[in-house]
Amino acid sequence: MPGCAHCGRTLDIIANQVGRRDTCPGCEEDLRSCRNCRHFDESVAKACKEPFAEVPRDKDEANFCEFFQLGEGGLHQKDSRDALLSAAEALFGRK
Repeated sequence: MPGCAHCGRTLDIIANQVGRRDTCPGCEEDLRSCRNCRHFDESVAKACKEPFAEVPRDKDEANFCEFFQLGEGGLHQKDSRDALLSAAEALFGRK
């Protein structure tokens, strides 16, 4: 069952009928974004398993990718600047 990669909500979408302006009813994030695509994988080059895709810089914004296929919606954690700074401060003991 398709789901939102941002909030984890199950989506009642049949096949791959996701428009560029469609948003998640739970969190209002764009559905047609890299993070919601079945090809999204942060462990591969450009975070996309589709070798011919022109991958956009912002993985959370809606895009026009021809290879988009709605994924199962496993939550993908967004790294925020504040979270990264907090982790660095905790690691290096900034006072």
